[in-house]
Amino acid sequence: MPSTLQQLQAKLITTENFRPFGQLIQASNDGKSFDQEDAQLHLQNGIPRFYIMRLKHRGRKFHKITRHQHCTQCLGSLEGKEWLIVVAPPGTEENPTIADLTAFCIPGNCFIKLDIGTWHAGPYFDGDVVDFYNLELSDTNIVDHDTCDLRSTFGVEFEII
Repeated sequence: MPSTLQQLQAKLITTENFRPFGQLIQASNDGKSFDQEDAQLHLQNGIPRFYIMRLKHRGRKFHKITRHQHCTQCLGSLEGKEWLIVVAPPGTEENPTIADLTAFCIPGNCFIKLDIGTWHAGPYFDGDVVDFYNLELSDTNIVDHDTCDLRSTFGVEFEII
């Protein structure tokens, strides 16, 4: 199926505008008690895996979006590098809707926690290589990896601007 290219304007992430998809986690003072501002993790369905993934520049175009329905996922860049992600809210539908896709620009001094079932494409970034820390389950990408090919499903691909 031929596809059309649509652009998604990235907006700067805030706690409020990211809430339908997960949490924005920012620095807090040492000694602060655990509360709702801390990442609310769901990792009880397996062995947690916390690792550094090295991503090479992939541009800003995409046509696939993925979700994990058995755990939360945390992502953040190392070395203070800014990055981009596209998300759609969790739901029971087989595929996300095009209208629900939202692109965010994430500064390098925070990280995100994706709620269970949140659709996501990325991380994307400018530059050659960026290292990201990633917290998910050890087998997330094997047994909990639903992907929607937007090109074959809706005849569209996207570019983040």
